[in-house]
Amino acid sequence: MLLESINSPADVRALPDEKLPQLCQELREFLVKSVCETGGHLASNLGAVELTVAIHRVFDTTEDRLVFDVGHQCYVHKALTGRRELFSTLRQFGGLSGFPKPRESGHDAFIAGHASNSVSVALGMARARTLQNGDYNILALIGDGALTGGLAYEGLNDAGASGEPLIVILNDNGMSIDPNVGALSKHLSWLRSKPAYYHFKKFYRQLFGQHPEKSKLYRFNHRVKTSLKRVLWPSSTLFEDMGFTYLGPIDGHDLDRLCHVLEWAQELHSPVLVHVHTVKGKGYSFAEKDPSKFHGVSPFDPATGLLKKPGGENFSAVFGNTLAAMAAENDRVCAVTAAMADGTGLTGFAREFPERFFDVAIAEGHAVAMAAGLAKQGMIPVLAVYSTFLQRGYDMLIHDVALQRLHVVLGVDRAGLVGPDGETHQGCFDTLFLSEIPGFTLLCPANFAEMRSMLRQAVLEISGPVAVRYPRGGQGDFQEDTSAEPVVCLRQGSDVTLLAYGLMVNSILGAAELLRRERKIDARVLKLNRIAPLDMELLEPWFQGGEVLAVPEDAFGAGCVGQRVAAILAEHGKAPGKLILKNLGKTFAPEGSVAQLEHSFGLDAAGIAAAVWEAVGHEQ
Repeated sequence: MLLESINSPADVRALPDEKLPQLCQELREFLVKSVCETGGHLASNLGAVELTVAIHRVFDTTEDRLVFDVGHQCYVHKALTGRRELFSTLRQFGGLSGFPKPRESGHDAFIAGHASNSVSVALGMARARTLQNGDYNILALIGDGALTGGLAYEGLNDAGASGEPLIVILNDNGMSIDPNVGALSKHLSWLRSKPAYYHFKKFYRQLFGQHPEKSKLYRFNHRVKTSLKRVLWPSSTLFEDMGFTYLGPIDGHDLDRLCHVLEWAQELHSPVLVHVHTVKGKGYSFAEKDPSKFHGVSPFDPATGLLKKPGGENFSAVFGNTLAAMAAENDRVCAVTAAMADGTGLTGFAREFPERFFDVAIAEGHAVAMAAGLAKQGMIPVLAVYSTFLQRGYDMLIHDVALQRLHVVLGVDRAGLVGPDGETHQGCFDTLFLSEIPGFTLLCPANFAEMRSMLRQAVLEISGPVAVRYPRGGQGDFQEDTSAEPVVCLRQGSDVTLLAYGLMVNSILGAAELLRRERKIDARVLKLNRIAPLDMELLEPWFQGGEVLAVPEDAFGAGCVGQRVAAILAEHGKAPGKLILKNLGKTFAPEGSVAQLEHSFGLDAAGIAAAVWEAVGHEQ
């Protein structure tokens, strides 16, 4: 295979042109073969094959800086930069990350996992290069919906005005800008993408000297051309008004033209936006027909496109079904999502109540602020959002929601450890920042029954801002509905108290059994259904002071629930005799299954039991 001879971008640049189609075909076969075993982001990478090869033909990422947006379209880049043989470990514990990671390779310029920041980052790099008298190229590869985020336009506005030489590549696969229509538009686009066009344009600019913009004739011709383009390419005028030279739209699967356009963009030495049209899922029929399904996919059978292990019921589906049922009962209930309707379980709601369903695209800050407006005018908005993405709406949570005590309900999906997507996607901050916002109520279901009950409480019974946080995937062994009380005792014991919330309840129940069976330690198990607000009135019936208290959490340590519980008890003279906090500390959780990550942080039953024994065993 040709791909087996590619160990660095230098090998890509050394290939003769006639070998490139074979390389692209082998890359697609490699992607399908790899991702069907490990799971991952397939459709976006299939669509970016020729574009990535063209980038590595024209630029040298050992020096040039390539900044990905979101980053899930980086698989081809990784395969071409010496990491092909690591793909069997993709998104596995201790393996290859599914996103760009500078610690993995010098070819990865910047970490990426959240959307819309690439232009801002690239501009910062370009300004640093200028200040340091550097001589290398800066590229931002944005697309796959990332241009629907407001931060992208903040970056574009500043970058275009800066005059800094940088190239923004818009990988438009139908999720960013609608394709141009009309025969004339297509024909002129084709002409603009031919090498002869760039040679003429270069000659034309050189004809007027180093600064053609000072020539009256050049300025007159430029105005005429710009007026014509406004009619034929309305999508290009936005970028040109910001100060970019717009090149495109280009067929993103035509390698020859891609290379010529990128070479021309490099020679312009100014802010350039290259608009590339690609087909998401290109080359694999199942992904082309259903790119959303194969955007992020679990292991599947490449011959049929069917998942090897069909997913069962999960918290997201229960959330969506319960919300739809409430919407049928109450016409004030509406749903909001930030480009994650399917992921958050809202597809059915959107189908049944389209007039009360709002997908605001990748704009979480806007989603929170809009939900505040809905609530202010008497609606009951429920915003379903992944925990890791809710971080980007933090200011709006305080300024637009909490200050007015508006009844906005957050469905905080993927809370806690989520697994293979790694550091950028673990939902380990929401318990910290939501609990600190005055007026917020934060509920934590441990199973599907509690999910249904707590969501109804949040929407129909509790006033002010409310968040219901729940994990990715299915429920554990504990399936009793205890949602009626904020604190519940699941097991009596006198030697040590284990306290947890959400799915972590399964771990402390397992730890209590291990301690009883192996160490003869009698553990009491307390379950928190509400972690904010926390006060002494809530805790007093359960604590007398002097207890050995262990609190495991899949969250960071500073400001965690365990710390807050201990502080409240101490303030009222009932401090624990010994406090055992098990959490992530200050460590970002890497890729891996949730079970592997819990074990590595000592958050499984065995780890919790071991920590308790280590702390109290000598006293026994």
